[in-house]
Amino acid sequence: MKALGFRQVDVFTQVPFRGNPVAVVLDGDGLSAEQMQAIARWTNLSETTFVCDPTDAGADYRLRIFTPRRELPFAGHPTIGSAHAVLRHGLEPQTAGRLVQECAKGLIELTIDGETILLALPTATFHQPTPAQLAAVADGLGVVPSAIASAAIIDVGPVWFTAQLANGAAVRELAPDMQKLAATETIGAHGVTVFGLYPAGAEAEVEVRSFAPGDGIPEDPVCGSGNGCVAALIRRERALAQPSYVAAQGRCLGRDGRVAVRFGDDGTIWLGGHAVTCVEGVLHV
Repeated sequence: MKALGFRQVDVFTQVPFRGNPVAVVLDGDGLSAEQMQAIARWTNLSETTFVCDPTDAGADYRLRIFTPRRELPFAGHPTIGSAHAVLRHGLEPQTAGRLVQECAKGLIELTIDGETILLALPTATFHQPTPAQLAAVADGLGVVPSAIASAAIIDVGPVWFTAQLANGAAVRELAPDMQKLAATETIGAHGVTVFGLYPAGAEAEVEVRSFAPGDGIPEDPVCGSGNGCVAALIRRERALAQPSYVAAQGRCLGRDGRVAVRFGDDGTIWLGGHAVTCVEGVLHV
C-alpha cells in the first residue's frame, strides 16, 4: 500500500469552507488512470487532481484533473488549488513568481501575486447556439428565451453554454430543473454557466452560477472555467468597460467565493483568487 501526500484546498476564498474545494494528490505518477478515477469518485468533489512529473521541460509540474465521472483537459479552480498545494508542499518554481502547469490542454501559465494566484486562461473559442439550443437551456433554467441577453457555447478546455441574464439578482433567483439541464449535454457542453451584472457600487461586479448535472455536479460552488467563459463573453460583448472585475459565486449554496478577473493588454484573460488548505495528510492507495 502506498502513502501519498494529500491536500484538500478551498479555492476562491480566504475563509475555510466558503469557497470551492479540490482534492489534490501530490504524487500521482504511480497511479493508473483507473485508480485516479476511482479516487475522484470516492472524494465526490467536483474535481480531484493528481500532481505528476512534467514531460515538458518548460513546466514545473503536470496535472491530471478528474470529475467523479471523467477526466478533464483543464479546469480553473483545480488549477488554482493545485498550485497553492504544490507551493505549500515546497515546490520551487523555475521562475520566481511564476508557475507553468502542464495539462492535457497544454501549458498553463500562472502568476503569484502575494497570496493571489492567477492563471492565464486558454484561448476561448466561440460557437453560436441555435434557437433550439437556446430554448432548451432557457427551459432548463426556468426562464423564457428572451430573458437571455446574450449567449455562446464557449470552449476553454471544458465547454460551457454561457448565458447572460438581466442582472445579478436574476441569476441568484434561478431555480433550474436539473434533469432538463442534464439533457443539454447533447449540445456538446460540459454544463451551463449563467451570469448577470450588478450596478456600480455593489460588492462584486458580476454574479455567476454554474450547473453541470450531466457530469454529476448539479451546481458547482465556484467555477474557474465557467468564470473564464463569462470573462470571454464579457470581453467579446464589451459588457464592462473596466480592465478588471470581481465575480461572486456560491452564495446560493452557502459559499461566498470571489473570482478576480483581469484583461491583459495583449488579449490574455487572467483569472484567479485566494486559496486556503483545509485538510492535509496522507492518502493510502
